Parts: sequence; C-alpha cells; structure tokens
Amino acid sequence: MEALEIERPEGLRRAGREDSALLGAITADAFRDDPFNHWTFGNETAMRHTFTSYARHVYTPRGYSCLAGDGAVAMWLGPGGDKELPFHAMPGLAAALLASGGPRALIRGMAADAALAAHKPQMPHVYLFTIAVRPALQGQGYGRRLMQPVLKACDRARLPAYLESSNPANLGFYGSLGFKVIGEIQIAPGAPPMTPMWRDAR
Repeated sequence: MEALEIERPEGLRRAGREDSALLGAITADAFRDDPFNHWTFGNETAMRHTFTSYARHVYTPRGYSCLAGDGAVAMWLGPGGDKELPFHAMPGLAAALLASGGPRALIRGMAADAALAAHKPQMPHVYLFTIAVRPALQGQGYGRRLMQPVLKACDRARLPAYLESSNPANLGFYGSLGFKVIGEIQIAPGAPPMTPMWRDAR
C-alpha cells in the first residue's frame, strides 16, 4: 500500500501492529451477527482471535489499516500483497480457534480461506479485507469515511478494488461506492454465500 498516496482526513489514523487487539475486537463486535462469520466461527470470541491474528500478521505489517477512534476500522492490502498468515502464526490461531469455537470453527475457517483464495481475481487490485463499525456507532458515516480515502487513492493510481461481502445487507452500501457484484462464492452446502464485488478506477 506504500505506492498509494492515501490522504487521511482528521479523525482517522493508520493502525500499527500494537493496535492489533483493538482491530480484532472492533471487527468481532461489528460482525457478531454477520451471517457468514457466525456460520464459520460460531461465536464472537473465535472471530476476535481470527481478526486479531490477521491484523497483527498481515494487514498492519503488509497492508494498510485505518482506525476511527476505537470504534471503526478498515483493513486493506495492496496489489500483489500476500494475504496468507505466516507459518509461525498458524499454530497459535489454530489452538485459539479450537479452544473458543471447537473443531468446527477451525475446519470451516480453513475451508473459507481456501475458497476465497481460489476466487481471488488475478488482475492487480487493492483488496478490502474488512470494514467494521461497532454496532453502537453504525449509521453515523464511519464506514464511508474509512472507505473514501483509499478509494480516492485507487482512482489516482488507476487501480481497481475488490472485496467479498459477507452480509447481503451491505451490498447497497458498497454499491453506492462504485462496487458491482461479480458472482457468488459458496463455501459449503448450507453456508451463507459470500458476494465478491469489484470496483473499477474512476
């Protein structure tokens, strides 16, 4: 993400690895009733472990994570960025998932990761991993404030953006920012579908 010139408005700050636990907590809080994440992990604790690990090992050191206070966050990865956890981080996350969500959370989490990787577009793009706003703050414009600086940077760099929406209720929001549905990802029978969305540079 260093190649993108991202201009953050007042009230937003770039998150570092030291913020990983906060990023994980905000995301789990926001996603506690999310259909896909609830099916995958079963509870908020397992979600928190997962998002904290990815924040610490992938999206703060390799990508761009931005915080609005302690209630909203977005995590991005630039073109060609590696979204896989490093090997040394996998045992800790696996143990945490087994303890908090049982074998189901670990198996479904691995299946989801493999399915999403298989559907990842090959064309260079900026990837939105998560955008999360705590329930008490939703509807106050935090999501748009977090999205717009990166999307404007994408437009300046003539780069498309990509995401997978885990909740049908969010499709209208993403659509208002220029994203279009490009298919459906079914992880397993009975799993809520993920909706991949693509935004061309403007």
